[in-house]
Amino acid sequence: MPLLQSTVYRLEPSLDGERLSVTAPPAEAAAASDDTVMASLVNALNDTYNTKAKGWGRFAEQGEQAGPLVAWLTAYQADEQTFAQLANAMAERLAQTLQGQLSVGGYLVIAHLRQGDTETLFMSLIHQREGIGFNDAHQAVPAAQLNTSQLTLAARINLTQWQSGAESTQYVSFLKDRGGKKLADGVAALLGMEEGIDAPAETRTLLKAFSDYVEKEDLDDDASREKTDTLVDYANEQLRRGEPMTLEELSELVDEQQPKAFYDHIRNADYGLSPEIPPDKRTISQFRRFTGRAGGVSISFDSHLLGSSIEYDEAQDRLIIKQVPKQLKEQLAKRKE
Repeated sequence: MPLLQSTVYRLEPSLDGERLSVTAPPAEAAAASDDTVMASLVNALNDTYNTKAKGWGRFAEQGEQAGPLVAWLTAYQADEQTFAQLANAMAERLAQTLQGQLSVGGYLVIAHLRQGDTETLFMSLIHQREGIGFNDAHQAVPAAQLNTSQLTLAARINLTQWQSGAESTQYVSFLKDRGGKKLADGVAALLGMEEGIDAPAETRTLLKAFSDYVEKEDLDDDASREKTDTLVDYANEQLRRGEPMTLEELSELVDEQQPKAFYDHIRNADYGLSPEIPPDKRTISQFRRFTGRAGGVSISFDSHLLGSSIEYDEAQDRLIIKQVPKQLKEQLAKRKE
């Protein structure tokens, strides 16, 4: 992922924790776009960010949520403001927003990247920890290390999608960890965004739509498992890339013979899903299908139903289904007639 521009600020809370100071890098230390070490660092941070729970949305056009970031980005994109000026304004405003909320100092990395035809602006606060390394004499010596696997706060703006003006696009995302709500709120305030898609809820609805589709198509165990694996693999790949799932693209992957079938099922049943859904890692990781066939009995269900509407009594070797599918109930009712 080519690194176009980057810079690093030091954020340091005062001893009483009430104030947050910002230290900009020396002018002569500005990172060059061909700095391979910095590019590797930003790519590592991006990879970590892709796997984390995030909030998604777009810039608020008016009201209390709207902020100055849109104007700064517009000036930067029009070459009316340098990257250093943009980054400095962002760092200062973030420090003001997080006054009294940051207990440990860290380094704020701000980077402008390009991947293919897509440009993004990425921001992340990381901490440095003490470690051990070897010097030229092969002696163990103290060595500072950046903890790229644990982010305090982070955000990413898809500049290309933002400039396209598509109303349904959620082009802003930010780290939304349960334990760091105040920090997340501070980042959202800096971004001046209005949160839109609830990624966990949308992902759960998508999986429900998929389960309904599998049941409607009355697929055998192998076909059901294959399509489930396709969905999970696609979701994990989009997670790795940091991109949302697209319903039309997913539909084509789920059934190559009928590429529109799953998409039409979603639209006809009116699940209320957005055309693009940011995958939620926790929800996806819990989604697999259990299948089995023996003695004339064929059973297939989503793993996340185990423990709720389906229970397994290992001691008695029994599977208890609490919510019998409507189609099956109708068949059983006719059998009694």
